[in-house]
Amino acid sequence: MRVYLDNAATTPLEPAVFEAMTPYLKEIFGNPSSIHSHGREVRAAIEKARKTIATLLNTSPAEIFFTSGGTEADNTAIVGAIRTYNIKHALTSPAEHHAVLHTLEVLAKHGEIELTLIPLDEKGHIDMAFLEQWLKDHPKAFVSLMHANNEIATVNDIEEIGVLCRQYGAIYHTDTVQTMGHFRHNLKELPVDFLVGSAHKFHGPKGVGFLYVNNRIKIEPFIHGGAQERNMRGGTENVASIIGLAKALEIAYADMTEHQQHIIGLKARMIAKLRESIEDVRFNGDSESLEDSLYTVLNVSLPAHEANDMLLFNLDINKISASGGSACSSGSNIGSHVLGAIGAAPERAAVRFSFSKYNTVEEIDRAVEVLASLYKSVAI
Repeated sequence: MRVYLDNAATTPLEPAVFEAMTPYLKEIFGNPSSIHSHGREVRAAIEKARKTIATLLNTSPAEIFFTSGGTEADNTAIVGAIRTYNIKHALTSPAEHHAVLHTLEVLAKHGEIELTLIPLDEKGHIDMAFLEQWLKDHPKAFVSLMHANNEIATVNDIEEIGVLCRQYGAIYHTDTVQTMGHFRHNLKELPVDFLVGSAHKFHGPKGVGFLYVNNRIKIEPFIHGGAQERNMRGGTENVASIIGLAKALEIAYADMTEHQQHIIGLKARMIAKLRESIEDVRFNGDSESLEDSLYTVLNVSLPAHEANDMLLFNLDINKISASGGSACSSGSNIGSHVLGAIGAAPERAAVRFSFSKYNTVEEIDRAVEVLASLYKSVAI
């Protein structure tokens, strides 16, 4: 049995998404910028996809811009806002995805901003009192704090953060790549300026995503050389993938409650079985919470053991696909910056299991069986 439990990295393509994309890879092939009928047909499909996404997120189609994925969307928002508004102070978390953290660090390195990293507790929660004081001291700043962490599943209250940012005149960007398609976002009520999505995280195609830009914000383009996306992103659109993105999000919203219940059940089963099978097993961040975490992710903290160095390799040999690391940094293994940020013990190994609607109880049981056998087969 091959078991795929790395859905936070990417998810399998939904069959209905493939079917929706296929005509745009074959007979419906016009360039959407062309004014003839072949082009107009494709342009209409793109705009229909944009409207579908906007309707699901309860916003205007004019606020949705298609990109090559979450990384480009994050870069566009961060660089665009900071340069357009000549912002000199920015705040983020040391546990952000590198699409955010590295982008801000580059701007700081070039002297464009002064970057502040907000303190985290041992579960990865941000210090809200620190945030408010920092906003008071740095009016009209830029804040980027994600919705849910891709490694440790800790969730930020993006509504509360957004309210504070509005109160002090800050621009707020949130990386929602891991929660898009798994949580509902009502952009008529959510006080955020930028929000992002990446199709392959919710059973859509790779290489396509979108950026939401609140209509109160105007930024300069990130990619130049064309008038596409209402002059916001040069380059011919990835048509078939845009169609797939909209279809995948539509399916995710239609089936969300059912899939949440299924995945939470799998997560609860894995937690219980791991506790039965492995002594001193723990869980990083809030990932063991079934109510207050990114429910698709479980980050397992394993005790010091000779098996740790080859853990992911041995899981792979046993046909279990997962991801992981530790807080340490040695040789080519640079470790997890997220686990480092929360002060995780460097001698403990970490494995991130992440689930989708396609996973089964049998797969969970097999993964636990293999993991437990690795810890029983090697003496400490």
